[in-house]
Amino acid sequence: MEEEKSFRTLGGKDAGYLFEFTPEGVFLTVYPSTEGDLSFELSDMRQILQEYSVVDYDIALLSRVVREASGRPVKLSGSFEEPENSEFTFADIIVEVSKDRMQATVRFDTSVGMKSPTVGMVMEALKEKNISYGIDTGAIKEGIRTMVPFVVARGVPPVHGENARIERRFDLGVKGQPVIYEYDKVDYKNLNLFVLAKKNDVLAVRIPQTAGTPGTNVFGDEVMARHGRPTPMPMGKNTRVVGENELVANIDGQIVDKKTTISVDPHLLLQGGVNMGTGNVDFTGSVEIKGSVEQGFVVKATGDIDISGTVNGATVEGRNIFIGGGVNGMNKAKIRAGEDMRAAFVEMADVEAGKDIYITDVALHSHLRAGKKIVLEGKKAQITGGTAEAGEEIRATCIGNSANVVTKVAVGIDPNVQKQYKAACLRYKESKKRLQQITQTLNTLSKIDVSRLPQERIDQINALTRSQFPLAGQIRKDENLIKQLEQQLAEMKRGKILVADTIYAGARVAINSVQRPINSEIKRCTLTMDNDRIMIGPY
Repeated sequence: MEEEKSFRTLGGKDAGYLFEFTPEGVFLTVYPSTEGDLSFELSDMRQILQEYSVVDYDIALLSRVVREASGRPVKLSGSFEEPENSEFTFADIIVEVSKDRMQATVRFDTSVGMKSPTVGMVMEALKEKNISYGIDTGAIKEGIRTMVPFVVARGVPPVHGENARIERRFDLGVKGQPVIYEYDKVDYKNLNLFVLAKKNDVLAVRIPQTAGTPGTNVFGDEVMARHGRPTPMPMGKNTRVVGENELVANIDGQIVDKKTTISVDPHLLLQGGVNMGTGNVDFTGSVEIKGSVEQGFVVKATGDIDISGTVNGATVEGRNIFIGGGVNGMNKAKIRAGEDMRAAFVEMADVEAGKDIYITDVALHSHLRAGKKIVLEGKKAQITGGTAEAGEEIRATCIGNSANVVTKVAVGIDPNVQKQYKAACLRYKESKKRLQQITQTLNTLSKIDVSRLPQERIDQINALTRSQFPLAGQIRKDENLIKQLEQQLAEMKRGKILVADTIYAGARVAINSVQRPINSEIKRCTLTMDNDRIMIGPY
């Protein structure tokens, strides 16, 4: 049998070097490195030669072979001895790979040898395990120096995509917290009990899912990444999706968040009353209150307001207002209805309605103003004390009382239009006066050499000059408004007052601004205008 050329080798191409211990001698091959740096040191080579008792080599030759890295075998010595002592035998290299294949660890078994392996030996051991990615040569050098276990290679884990998520553009966390004003003044009547939205408000935004980035394990294999999962838009009642990722309110109302859906509810239901437990209510939509509205609190709504209990010295503003228990005004209550107002009774309150006021019992010492009608239609149906003004008609069972309490009733002119007319006239008068003062001042200043005035005074003159224009514009607007309101007042129908039982002495009647005091009781009558006189006819 032909004798094998070599009976022991150390290293290999991956290690960067190859020792061949043959009968012909000791040969060393150093392979060229593609990365430019050798994966071993000259001292590693000398250590191997020492272990095999190779002493008759030329160190200069060894240095040149390592430096040139020609990839060709070079004979260093003619003899060697097989190491027997464990102190001169290399420890076994044990490579362990984690279950996820993202980390490789090296530890040394010194039971077979105490000698520290070389970097090349470790690299060869990694090759045998097919580990090729994320190898840390610095860790290898430190590991063979200390002979303690170390992480030799790390993979790059995949970056999983993020799931789509919904970002809400409102905060329900502020509910029930009182409003804090400047200087830490706390308003416990404004508790932010309801989170409201306006039409076209953005309620939520969807952040789309992202794609994952693959990773690589220590074997160089690609590790797939998980892509993010999509999520549906939480579209609920009265909302819509705009541009795929924005949830928008279709109407004004209260935001109702049920986690999976976001809705806008135009109706607010309070099972109890409005008090310190709820604070004031300012709602976009309609409001239903099962209890009463207590003194000092405010209820405002853009829609209808339905109150089962009473209004006690409070303010209520809405489109149509229904008060089942009546109004106990305490000379503090203010009721403002854009259209109709209905109540069981009204006492010592200020009530205004754009259209009609309906009261089923009595109106006592109150101020009632209705664009069209004031109707008291219950058993008592009595207006006593205070004033009642309506654009078209007042109807009641009794007006005044037997004690001749002064009770003023007026029809024929919409009190709301009249109020607006008076405000416009007052504003017009004040604006004209202000504009006249500015004009006079500027006329006086025109006779002065302005260039000699200080800059501060010049700035004041310029500001005064500019203020003329918006003021003149406001005057023109008020002139047009006054003309429109005057036309409305002139076109109003002649009003009438109907009394089903008695109108008492002490009542004061006005129809189309013509006044007539009632000096004695009149039964079942209708009061109308005829030839600029108030006429009394049958009911």
